[in-house]
Amino acid sequence: MASLFTRIIDREIPGVFVHEDDLCVAFLDVQPMTEGHVLVVPRQEVGHWVDLDDALSAHLFAVAKRIGGAQMEAFDCERIGLLVQGYEVPHVHIHVWPTNSLADFDGKRRADFTDAEVLEQAAAKLRPLL
Repeated sequence: MASLFTRIIDREIPGVFVHEDDLCVAFLDVQPMTEGHVLVVPRQEVGHWVDLDDALSAHLFAVAKRIGGAQMEAFDCERIGLLVQGYEVPHVHIHVWPTNSLADFDGKRRADFTDAEVLEQAAAKLRPLL
């Protein structure tokens, strides 16, 4: 059965995309840590980041870095948070989000499910910078 992220990539489930290429996509997190929180996800379903081949791993982190640079400009933040986990969805994904304090890393402070229109506003700030 396809993962939740594969279903988003295949457009079976809606997503607000800011990047797509042959190897990965990046879309806004529906429960953001802060405004502009993006997930970078490989098209290939890999359950754990240590199982990525080196080329794909390097590509994902290069895309995450580019998105982080755009977030710095779009959201006027001090730093960019980065997290790789995989407990909620067993498909590698890199969380990239604007942050102004260590408190922004507290997963208990994530927003409730965010309306697509609100996510689209954040995406509109990022897309021209990517």
